[in-house]
Amino acid sequence: MLRSIRNIGRLTYKELRSFLADPILLVLVVYIFSFAIYSIATGAKTEVSNAAVAVIDEDHSALSRRVREALLPPLFKEAIVVTPAEASRGMDENRFVFLIDIPSGFERDLLAGRSPTIALSVDATAMSLAGSGVVDIQNIITEEVQKLVAHSELETSQPISVVLQRLFNPNSESTWFTSVMEIINHVTMLGILLAGAALIREREHGTIEHLLVMPVTSIEIMLAKIIANGIVILVAAIASLIFVVHYVLGVPIAGSLVLFGSGMAIYLVAVNGLGLMLATWANSMPQFALLSMPVLIVLELLSGSATPLESMPVWLQTVMQFAPSTHFVSFSQDVLYRGAGFSIVWPDMIWLVAIAIFYFVLSLARFRRAIVA
Repeated sequence: MLRSIRNIGRLTYKELRSFLADPILLVLVVYIFSFAIYSIATGAKTEVSNAAVAVIDEDHSALSRRVREALLPPLFKEAIVVTPAEASRGMDENRFVFLIDIPSGFERDLLAGRSPTIALSVDATAMSLAGSGVVDIQNIITEEVQKLVAHSELETSQPISVVLQRLFNPNSESTWFTSVMEIINHVTMLGILLAGAALIREREHGTIEHLLVMPVTSIEIMLAKIIANGIVILVAAIASLIFVVHYVLGVPIAGSLVLFGSGMAIYLVAVNGLGLMLATWANSMPQFALLSMPVLIVLELLSGSATPLESMPVWLQTVMQFAPSTHFVSFSQDVLYRGAGFSIVWPDMIWLVAIAIFYFVLSLARFRRAIVA
């Protein structure tokens, strides 16, 4: 046992030196966990930000003016007053996303107890912006109307007042979600690619034959590759979470980094094993890349990091329970967003351990066959 541990330690050291001696891989890892996280988190926002709004004000009342003035940054740009003819042309030319049409006599009808309507036109080609922006504009108009009604003698028609409280992300900032999910996606991608590339690089350079004549076993070689690549990704991901996500982007980390790192270490055993298994079926890096692409797409798109798992068909939800990324995404969201402890996330960790053992055993069988061949 002691000899095996020494062999794994020496092979792990060899793998780490090989990684550090490759400037392309080194720059790739640094870029993926720094600039790539920052650019995607700040550039791919899903909430409304500086959206262009136009208003057809046919009422010219105090209420219509207050509605226009309530459309403020950072959600909206200053509202532009347009005529009906200019409005149609502006929507066609994509000069604004939202168009509010306040009819003549709107304030008068409201104070008289009637139910006037406001037309809101939306450029739905900007789908995510249109969906959330409509809700924001409706809330702004409703708030201004309620202020007017409160200062009048009218009785409100709403018997209750709903108070909205957003937990874990009070301002619904997509940066908080996107940055953390990108780290998880990059852990998955590099976990597969680095482990597989390490095996193919040994084969292409002819060093796999040197390992076979040494007094080491296939399980020691495989463990060394998993440990070495796991250490690189684990350190890079935790550093990115602390310095890029927390300090640069200002995203709070609610839970324990030690618990998150422990779950990531288990997850890396699974994805590194998957990467080694894919590499045993490939004879070159291009073949390995083609094999990895569909696997990465499935793991990232159907794990819950891009779309909610609950919105998928039931049979697909059941199938994805056997994918390690599904449980790692759930585990990460619980720990980093909600501050959950081990007593809450232990079922996901049990799933990760079971899947990691399965992938490791399967990969080891394929790895033994491949290096002997």
